[in-house]
Amino acid sequence: MQTASFKTRLAYALPAFSLAIIGIPVYVYIPKFYTDVVGIDIAVAGALLFGVRLFDAVTDPLMGTLSDRTRSRFGRRRPYIVVGSVLIAIALIFLFNPPAAAVTMSTVWFAFWIYALFLFWTLVTVPYESLGPEITYDYDARTALFAWRDGFLIAGTLAAAASPALVQAIFQTGDDAAGQRSQFFWISVIYAPLVVGMCGWCVRVIREREYVPSIAAAVGWRDLRTVFENRPFMILLVAYTISAIGSNLPATLILYYVQYVLGSNQADLFLLLYFATGILLLPVWVRLAHRFGKKETWIASMAVNTGAFMGVFFLGPGDTAIYAVLVGVSGIGFGATLALPSAIQADVIDYDELKTGRRREGQYIGLWSIAKKMAAAIGVGMGLAVLGAVGYTPNAVQTDTVRLTLRILYALVPSVCNLLAIAIAVYYPISGEIHGRIRAAIDRRQAGHKVADPLKPAEMIG
Repeated sequence: MQTASFKTRLAYALPAFSLAIIGIPVYVYIPKFYTDVVGIDIAVAGALLFGVRLFDAVTDPLMGTLSDRTRSRFGRRRPYIVVGSVLIAIALIFLFNPPAAAVTMSTVWFAFWIYALFLFWTLVTVPYESLGPEITYDYDARTALFAWRDGFLIAGTLAAAASPALVQAIFQTGDDAAGQRSQFFWISVIYAPLVVGMCGWCVRVIREREYVPSIAAAVGWRDLRTVFENRPFMILLVAYTISAIGSNLPATLILYYVQYVLGSNQADLFLLLYFATGILLLPVWVRLAHRFGKKETWIASMAVNTGAFMGVFFLGPGDTAIYAVLVGVSGIGFGATLALPSAIQADVIDYDELKTGRRREGQYIGLWSIAKKMAAAIGVGMGLAVLGAVGYTPNAVQTDTVRLTLRILYALVPSVCNLLAIAIAVYYPISGEIHGRIRAAIDRRQAGHKVADPLKPAEMIG
């Protein structure tokens, strides 16, 4: 089986770093910036951020199918990555630098550029993530490849979490509204060219496989139905989505929780602790996955994350030291909860190839991307909308009801989501041994033989 060289792993991982350092500002800092500094209504912001993920529910699978069917001398994926990265850079600059205007105009500005950014993000991320399963078909090599990618994603997240404090220190921006606007200006100036450069280098180094499907591509809902009939994929997708809903609530609400529940202004430091722990321990989880299996290790990482985070619900003003400990322990499993589902997903795409005779990474990644973004939408939309409904007031002392709501949404709901995800993930059926049988069956089928389905031995394929 083919493994990925160091140069290939690095080139494939770099765009994840640049996209992540955009992601944290968009998911964590931008909502609070637009509600508390620019002045748009928090419930409206939540509705817009939820709506943009519904928009993604249409664009992501379309982009996946389009990239699967694209034929060019540059490949199926790479042209979109290059063009999309330039468009992301443009949208980023406008989103991060809103003009001083009335609330209505500011809301329109936010709505237009957040939708544009996510459209261009889809143009890049769906083809980019579709490259991964094509690079290597080896069960364990995939774990290492996606650990590199998601390790760089965490590193980018770490850089993004540190960016406001670093920009403030370097450029001497203040904490007032003008200072925060200046911070976002410098962040956009640094990040925009970084996205273009790192995506460009990935496209230059990575060469796509030439793939000719053995079965003519179907179209429409019949084609999509075969994806939903892939039982391992559906188990993975449902478990991952529920877990991701849980993880996106804290990402959205950490700034609010730390300020209004703990009474601290050190949210950036807690984010750094969480992400640093996640990236440092990711190699350990990769080794555990090689020894005990991807599914078992993924479940263990979710259990560690959940066990620590439950304690956060019981904290209150001044409990910053205890919170830091719980955040550090929870971060132990963070890297694995990102990398292992991606590596598992590549295996279910192989199972689809066995069943259909086609490589449909784009279609699967498109649906996977919907799950990720809808999970984020629920996190942002539900979190901000509920806070608005219970009486959240920017830059003011919050009521007991608001603080209790923050504790429930930030700690309790995510823990319950992870427990549900674990209960579902237990039923995922593809182990390393079964994946080996799937790859062998694909080779035999391509040679013209009928083969038994490794998950249903009584069923013949071919």
